[in-house]
Amino acid sequence: MSELAITVLQFGLLLLLWILILSIIAAQGRDMMVSKRARTRANRSAAQTAPAPEQGGTPATVHHSGQTQRPRPKRLVISEGPLVGTEVELGSAPIMMGRAQECTVVLEDDYASGKHARLFPQGSRWFLEDLGSTNGTWLGDEQLTRASTVEPGDRIRIGKTVLELRT
Repeated sequence: MSELAITVLQFGLLLLLWILILSIIAAQGRDMMVSKRARTRANRSAAQTAPAPEQGGTPATVHHSGQTQRPRPKRLVISEGPLVGTEVELGSAPIMMGRAQECTVVLEDDYASGKHARLFPQGSRWFLEDLGSTNGTWLGDEQLTRASTVEPGDRIRIGKTVLELRT
């Protein structure tokens, strides 16, 4: 092999290495932005559940420790899509969603994967995670990249199906 070919090969490998490094940096930046948006969404939903002084309502209970206890969701409701109106009672077991027959919620949706997403309780909160689906799982306007908390009223979209936690 000539010296020119070896030099070109070395520069090509160096270029490939830099492309890899820059793509990793870009992915980290996207992850940080998604995390920031999720925190903003959580803060926004917490602010919406706080009682307004002029209304005098108490949607959340404040304990002596100063922590607020949100009303615990009791059901998962399909509000849009082929199975609109379907309700699933929430217990302590995780809920699998997808087209596979072994899922808790079997979606009749061509855009859903076999095992598309999982909704699971942890403490007094519910979390949603995408299970590597082809078309993604959306919580509000954001595509999930990792498990995120779900509050009552948040819209979960899987393909053409929209689900909500309700109290």
